[in-house]
Amino acid sequence: MSPEPSSERLLDIAISLAHDAGSLLYEKAQRPATGIATKSSATDLVSDADRDSERLILDGLRAQRPDDGLIGEESGGRGTISGITWVVDPLDATVNFLFGIPWWCVSIAALDREGDLIGVVHNPILGETFSAIRAEGAWLNGGRISVSDNDDISKALIATGFAYPSRAREVQGVVAARVLPGVRDLRRMGSAALDLCSLACGRVDGFFESHLEEWDKAAGRLLVREAGGSLDELDPPMEKMTPGVLASNGKIHEDLKRLVKGD
Repeated sequence: MSPEPSSERLLDIAISLAHDAGSLLYEKAQRPATGIATKSSATDLVSDADRDSERLILDGLRAQRPDDGLIGEESGGRGTISGITWVVDPLDATVNFLFGIPWWCVSIAALDREGDLIGVVHNPILGETFSAIRAEGAWLNGGRISVSDNDDISKALIATGFAYPSRAREVQGVVAARVLPGVRDLRRMGSAALDLCSLACGRVDGFFESHLEEWDKAAGRLLVREAGGSLDELDPPMEKMTPGVLASNGKIHEDLKRLVKGD
């Protein structure tokens, strides 16, 4: 069994692998995409870029942490012997990546028996690396970050996202239409991981998306908490879908929750 790791060591591993995967993706973004296929719907895309990035990250984790568990978006996972489990999104916002929209990232988190332990989200296009360690704080490129101090929901900039199934989007669209008149504006950028990072560093005041897989939210969830924000689980828009996240700077949390839930 691997020796008990320090949180700092796990963070170093995650940052290094996220940077390596980001470099690989950046190079692939300059060339025509290959291996494009669909997953949950005709609009839910995957490509060789996703697969190659995940292979790089998982191979690195297996080499350095052979007894840890793994959950990867594209290749499933394995159980943990050490008590540490890695959650990997090798390319969050694949559609943005394939359409040449420069807003995508690599997301890597590690969980232990107590929950979220470390989180890293790397945006190669902007050269931004967000990181967090449980109970120690959150950082952007090594500098401490915190959520905004806005306490007025009517002046709040809120990020959101939509699922791929058309019926789920229909339900989510109704919610978005209800929220929009009560806030400054909505932003739909296409990457839940980066939306959560934007909340953590004060670029937006809140975020909600009613269906997210664990790899979409694990790293960003910890970043928001460690930056001083608040989070709740959000019921999914359809049965058999995983829950989402409602997150904020804390000061507008109850107001945002009322808007999203229609209370």
